[in-house]
Amino acid sequence: MSELHRITSRPDQCGGRPCIRGMRIRVKDILDRLASGAKQEDILADFPYLEAEDIVAALEFAAARVDHAVVRAG
Repeated sequence: MSELHRITSRPDQCGGRPCIRGMRIRVKDILDRLASGAKQEDILADFPYLEAEDIVAALEFAAARVDHAVVRAG
């Protein structure tokens, strides 16, 4: 089941950047922590109001954004 419903984007919050469940935690914040080697458990401990499904949503969102065709001319 998709967790993308957890991703919100509001023009008046974080400059319209994608966030988790209306909070001021950006998808990028979660992805940056994962990329730097943080484990899911560490992120959840640092942000106790996050849920494991929020991390899944961030990864799902990122995966959907990079899945695009590359068209090369001629």
